[in-house]
Amino acid sequence: MKKRATPIDPALLREAAGQAVAMLKALAHEARLLLLCQLAQGEHSVGELEALLDIRQPSLSQQLGVLRAEGLVDTRRDGKNIYYRVADPAAMEILALLYRLYCPQGEK
Repeated sequence: MKKRATPIDPALLREAAGQAVAMLKALAHEARLLLLCQLAQGEHSVGELEALLDIRQPSLSQQLGVLRAEGLVDTRRDGKNIYYRVADPAAMEILALLYRLYCPQGEK
């Protein structure tokens, strides 16, 4: 007979669900997901991201603002340039999983 798992406190479960929903909402936008996938490879400036992803600057800045507000990206200033990087370890894990599931290398 299998042993039952200890029930999780409903308040803790609700809080965790809220955090998961916020993360999934941030990832559920194509431009934000593209930005995070690119930033998972290393930090980039806005100009570099614009060239790499072919996203126009106004939209790019708006989506980076959303990611920053959600705590998913962080910035570093170097002179006039601002560099973005993924700041949330949980986001990196989710991006790695999405990459394994949807971006297989060498399989066609």
